[in-house]
Amino acid sequence: MSAGTAGPRRGEPGPGAARVFLHVGEPKTGTTFLQDVLWGNRPVLAARGVVLPGYNRRDHIRARRDLRDEPRQASDLADPWAGEWDVLAAQALRAPVAAVISDELLSACTEQQVDRAARSLAPADVHIIVTARALDAVLPAAWQETIKCGSSIGWEAWLRPVADTAPAPDRRDRSAFWAAHDTLAIIQLWSRHVPADHVHIITTPRRRSPQLLWERLASVLGIDPSGVDLSQARSNSSLGHAETEFLRRVNERLRADVPDWFYTRNVKRILAQDVLCAQRGSGRPALPPELLAWAAGEAKLRCTELADSGVQVAGDLAELLADRDTARVLPHGAEPAAMVDAAVASAVALAGQLYQHMYPARVQVRRPPLGSSRQVLSHLEWRLLQGRLMQRGLCLASHLRTVRRLRVVIWRVLIRPGRQPTPAPARRPDVIGAGSASKAA
Repeated sequence: MSAGTAGPRRGEPGPGAARVFLHVGEPKTGTTFLQDVLWGNRPVLAARGVVLPGYNRRDHIRARRDLRDEPRQASDLADPWAGEWDVLAAQALRAPVAAVISDELLSACTEQQVDRAARSLAPADVHIIVTARALDAVLPAAWQETIKCGSSIGWEAWLRPVADTAPAPDRRDRSAFWAAHDTLAIIQLWSRHVPADHVHIITTPRRRSPQLLWERLASVLGIDPSGVDLSQARSNSSLGHAETEFLRRVNERLRADVPDWFYTRNVKRILAQDVLCAQRGSGRPALPPELLAWAAGEAKLRCTELADSGVQVAGDLAELLADRDTARVLPHGAEPAAMVDAAVASAVALAGQLYQHMYPARVQVRRPPLGSSRQVLSHLEWRLLQGRLMQRGLCLASHLRTVRRLRVVIWRVLIRPGRQPTPAPARRPDVIGAGSASKAA
């Protein structure tokens, strides 16, 4: 497969067109860390010519849901996301130099969704970024993410259908895993709209190295990686086997009518991401012996095809091959004692959460000094245009083209070159409503 000849492109970028970097995933390849780095260093990146459309990570999630036409449950407390992709794309097109859109589930887009995204970004100079990770590492991580999103399927029961569908030409249609992790098929779809030298593969380092992963992304963006704070960026770490098994058993016993958005807010966030991820990990589950050769062969084939594709590689394709070091692999089932520890920690966290909900603490908020009259006007402008009531009203009406255009104008006013105000802290992305990484794929 030649990425540069997969199909006709929609058109070349015009003179002075913005550069748009579309980071489409894949999931469980360091995407959460990179997104935290981008959003946490927004003023620094803007000074280097790279802006993020929208106001926070939540805007990119909502745009992806709109692009992929993801269903929204009637009971979901999140605002509707109709029109969000068009707003985000229009903002990206108005970047002074370059813009980055990042969401790992863009990797699961269909041909029609990719076509819509490409059309909406014309005539920008579009670059596609795909982060890829070794198959033997991403398989357990993907299963654990499935459990974190509410599934109760066991490791081998999940794994074997993934392996069985691997040879199928339509495996992206038959498997949620392959929809988001069929690297060559993903590249083929996007390569119909951009040349091979505009498609970038970033390999995830085998031994966790946040600095190296960031340097690879910075090299693709064409910016200096130094002077960027990595300390606040979190890694969406996989759970240990015992913690995953405990959560899987919890999911088995949950009522079937618990909606996705409630599970995301109260189980995934509190138990999985706040409590269980903090427990001492017990290693990842091992691939059954009969599937080890399959995984190694699949990984080697992917490396060969990527090397022949003509796409740009940041990193080393050898990092995508099977790891011979099995010291971190857990060959046996989860230990009951470790699951008990996970259960105790979870019960303590839930009790504390219930107490805070019933008896919220009164917090004294110190108002910062007003500053100069110009600063006061700037603050009032931000509060007026970016206030919760204003944003909610605009989201509810974003199915209207006029409102979408108005939102782009507001963004340009607030995020103009040289101005990077700090809005109120945004809610965590996983608290915004229905949908999960695995279910959305």
